[in-house]
Amino acid sequence: MIRQLIRSYILLVAVAILLFTVPVAFTLTAQLRDDTEDFVQREATTMALLLGNGNAGSCQALEEVVRAYERETHDRVEVTATDTCAPQIPAPVPDAALERALKNGHSTTDWGSDVIWGGEVVITVPADDRGRITGAVRIVFPTGNLTDRLWTIWGFRAGLAVAVLGVAALIGAVAARRLTRPLRQLNDMASRFSDGDLTARSPVEGPQETRTLARTLNQAGERLDTLIASQRIFVADASHQLRTPLTALRLSLDNIADGVDDEFVREDVELATAEVVRMSRLVNGLLVLARAEAKESAAEPLPLGDIVEERLSVWRPAAEERGVTIAFSAGAGAGGRPTVLASPGHLDQVLDNVLSNALEVSPDGGTITVRIDPGGAGAVLSVVDEGPGMTDAEKSRAFDRFWRGQGLTGRSGSGLGLAVVRQLVTDDGGTVALQDAPGSGLWVVITLRASSRSGG
Repeated sequence: MIRQLIRSYILLVAVAILLFTVPVAFTLTAQLRDDTEDFVQREATTMALLLGNGNAGSCQALEEVVRAYERETHDRVEVTATDTCAPQIPAPVPDAALERALKNGHSTTDWGSDVIWGGEVVITVPADDRGRITGAVRIVFPTGNLTDRLWTIWGFRAGLAVAVLGVAALIGAVAARRLTRPLRQLNDMASRFSDGDLTARSPVEGPQETRTLARTLNQAGERLDTLIASQRIFVADASHQLRTPLTALRLSLDNIADGVDDEFVREDVELATAEVVRMSRLVNGLLVLARAEAKESAAEPLPLGDIVEERLSVWRPAAEERGVTIAFSAGAGAGGRPTVLASPGHLDQVLDNVLSNALEVSPDGGTITVRIDPGGAGAVLSVVDEGPGMTDAEKSRAFDRFWRGQGLTGRSGSGLGLAVVRQLVTDDGGTVALQDAPGSGLWVVITLRASSRSGG
């Protein structure tokens, strides 16, 4: 937008220069040509008057005037005369202009070109002795000096125009940046909003329209911040209010199971306990999803390799209990140890959910492979298991809330794990996809934005 404003400003100034400077330059050029023609015409007429007198004194005076004129101006004077007066001056070559002057008594001016002028201007003036044409005087005026003056006129105006356009570009740049500064501030505020910083505000300045827009966006930001704060308070309260009665209910069921000997009653209590456990897991998943949707913090550069290794160290003991191996590979250098943009804690939750699902479906003695690869403008985190995999229909529904897949032990879990993964990854500007692993199993592909800061 700044470049467009500068171009528009320069174009307006250029049009103004064209409309005012060019006509003036043409007027000065025409005036220079007319003044030169009047001067040469006047000198030629004076010489023609001396030639027209026809006496010896006039002829001698004509010769002196011609020599003085040629010495001062470096022009060439040519004279054709009758036998009455024959000055020692070269005669012009006969041509149409000379014939017209001798026969009709008409003066002629030949500039040598129809555009401006040629290399010389030729003025022919007849000599009249009381109505009788007695000869003609021709002055050949070189236009070299005249052309130099013409270039000076146009060159000065061209240089002045370039200087004015340069100043106009400088003033236009300053004016454009000043005019667009409120818009840049609003854009910066919107960018911070998109990164999750709801405390961003824009200064209320500039034209009335931008001030109104800034006030509106600031008010919207305050309302959003208030709503998100209320949601966070609700999440904290719900965490306390829901987990406590569920824990108490589970303890009560455990006490009942310990105090009865009836197998049928014990079996019913165990079923109820399993449902309470499942409900607790569902509540925890909903709270995690609510926090993910709230996007409590902005994305910042984080070392992906370090986070992956830290979470794998937590999950390896659980995997070893079932004889499952967790393998990790990363490329050499910054390509395999990239710094990615993510909110603090998001990658930990993403890895926990994906590894939990992979461990649940992996057979005893299987392998879960975690890999980091460079991927265009970001990094690709892959988790591959050796479980039964998913059909295309199952992969299309895997990110739906409360949808549970068929694991090795049947349908289990809350059905919110992959929904939380997608919410967290997309909030940080990444993508997540499910593919078939080579052979069998599921391949979870997570693409994350790379940070401009190198790291690993």
